[in-house]
Amino acid sequence: MGHWSVPSPRPHLAPLYLAGFTTAFGAHGIAAALGAETEDIGWTLLAFGFTLALYDLAEVLLKPVFGALSDRIGVRPVIVAGLLAFAGFSVVGALVPGTLGLIVARFGQGAAASAFSPASSAAVARLADPASLGRYFGRYGSWKGLGYALGPLVGAGLVVWAGLPALFWALAAVALVAAAWVRFGVPVVPVLPRKRVTVADLARELAAPGFLVPTLVLAATTGGLAVAVGFLPLLGRESGIGTVGSMALVTVLAVVSSIVQPFAGSLHDRGRLPVRLGAVGGLALLAGGILVAGLWSELPTLLVAAVLIGAGVGLATPVAFSHLAASTPPERMGRTMGSAELGRELGDAGGPLVAGAVATATLPGVGLVVVAGLTAGAGVLAVWGLRAPRRG
Repeated sequence: MGHWSVPSPRPHLAPLYLAGFTTAFGAHGIAAALGAETEDIGWTLLAFGFTLALYDLAEVLLKPVFGALSDRIGVRPVIVAGLLAFAGFSVVGALVPGTLGLIVARFGQGAAASAFSPASSAAVARLADPASLGRYFGRYGSWKGLGYALGPLVGAGLVVWAGLPALFWALAAVALVAAAWVRFGVPVVPVLPRKRVTVADLARELAAPGFLVPTLVLAATTGGLAVAVGFLPLLGRESGIGTVGSMALVTVLAVVSSIVQPFAGSLHDRGRLPVRLGAVGGLALLAGGILVAGLWSELPTLLVAAVLIGAGVGLATPVAFSHLAASTPPERMGRTMGSAELGRELGDAGGPLVAGAVATATLPGVGLVVVAGLTAGAGVLAVWGLRAPRRG
């Protein structure tokens, strides 16, 4: 096992885990709450979809920008500023009534998450010893998975208890705690000298297999996860499982992913889980789970599908992030993580769009089968493109 580059490792990384939890909790908690409150707010489905998309739109536009900024001024200031901005826009959502407040809060939260999410990933990569990258990216991903799992459940409970403003106040409080903890618990990560980068240099970096292939794996896992989060409850309700049981399928998926990620990352660090096996095996499990859900939508098979999908995401994600970090020079870690997060956002949007378009023209199960095929195709490309990086 590797060693940390700074003393007392756990206190330095725990604040970053909370930052990852915050973005996941905010994204899924607000989305689920808005879905439950849409009728009371008086929105059309178009307005609902537009407001949900604002968070992702902000992330697509801004993650590479803030990732590059963290290389220039350091990761800690970008994380702290992003978390404080997230708290501020959450307060806007709590205090400003009506559609305007929700739109401003949703877009602002997405913009803020665009700052602290890739910077947190870059900080994990910079603070961890190269031999421990998988283990700590696994823990970071595990906490994000808990945010995805708890967001809808806690969000729904807060909304039932005291309305949508209560959820925004809770998000503001979590973000403020995370900001203070990062400021005082994470050491300064020095800014490294960087050479001037031209557009041609950037194009070569983005086209390099060391970046492109792990980003493809991350996009495929995120896209498959997004499809599962949307379609498993839909298929469950159509099968007569009920709303609570259908939502429980998503919780099972997220919990399995959170359990698998730290173990997969640790195995990768010890050389027992090569990058190809982890990434391709994870995508195979993910594709298999989506295929099972598409072909057999009964409670036992949907439960199996949730476990397979969670295990696939948990297996591939820390391995892909570890490979990406090990293949990237430290002085441009923020830019690389921001660009990789952009790839994940495109997968997050593209997966449900493909599944929804095919399902609209045919049946929901057919849409899932198509997504399963695309996920398997990404696995085939990963077999060809992933090689163990040389760690200097």
